[in-house]
Amino acid sequence: MKHSILPFVLCAGLAAGLAGCSDAGTSGLTPVTLNEVAHSVFYAPQYAAIELGYFEEEGIDLKLVNGGGADKVMTALISGDADIGFMGSEAGIYVYQEGSEDYAVNFAQLTQRAGNFLVSRNPEANFQWADLKGKTVLGGRAGGMPEMVFEYILKKNGIDPQNDLSIDQSISFGLTAAAFPGSGADYTVEFEPFATALEEQGQGYVVASLGVDSGYVPYTAYSAKRTYMEEHPEIIQGFVNAIQKGLEYVASHSADEIAQVIHPQFPETEVSTLATIVERYKEQDTWKEDTIFTEESFDLLQNILEEAGELKARVPYEDLVNTEFARKAAD
Repeated sequence: MKHSILPFVLCAGLAAGLAGCSDAGTSGLTPVTLNEVAHSVFYAPQYAAIELGYFEEEGIDLKLVNGGGADKVMTALISGDADIGFMGSEAGIYVYQEGSEDYAVNFAQLTQRAGNFLVSRNPEANFQWADLKGKTVLGGRAGGMPEMVFEYILKKNGIDPQNDLSIDQSISFGLTAAAFPGSGADYTVEFEPFATALEEQGQGYVVASLGVDSGYVPYTAYSAKRTYMEEHPEIIQGFVNAIQKGLEYVASHSADEIAQVIHPQFPETEVSTLATIVERYKEQDTWKEDTIFTEESFDLLQNILEEAGELKARVPYEDLVNTEFARKAAD
């Protein structure tokens, strides 16, 4: 599949300026716009950092925007509608391969496992991946991390994604949970809190964790345009410092405590439900201890892209990843 993000964002960029700037506003804080791929409990350390005031401590007035998919986040980032993008790093590789000079550079990794779950229409106490043969699954966008990791797991279990099952990719990112009950699909792949919400409504049952079955993968990371990082290193460092504090908070506190802190980000979800979800993520070692995006992880990402047929050629780690800020934050 071809990924033509670049032509659109270049056109958009002609009319857009940077969403944030280095000049502090009346509050004395520097405005920074962060565009996230989805709003999910999967990113609890980020929301803990927001709610506990860690960004303000670093001099940042953070504006959080839900992009609704990595392709849309990358479009916002390259056009200048966002200063920092939070998404799967595959989007940056696609833009780099299209020849952009001011490409996005990853400077901090947050999650080290997939954060979505396979939800069945019926309870399955002894689910095996082979059970998907001949079934229909609501999947993700081709070339996106959710779909590629799902297919990566299928192949690990001897299942051909193209011929052994039907993967419905017609539903927009974030809308599959709402569509699942009325669809003809047997399964859906969902992030939280949607997976648990389907369970609570009696409309679905979590039968497998993609994070557990895929192993460690560099699922989501923060990136900024190369020029933005060069012009605003103090903003990037402050941002990474705040995320590092969020990771440390989540690592050192209980699921109940974390749920209380991040509840303002998910007001429609009961605190007890949030705690259940956070505990599920903690148990599978979802979050990194630091934000350092290693070369080994980047190589694994490219392996997954190659297996999915989405990589034209291997791209250099040193161009797409900068660990300077993450290492300083971890010291």
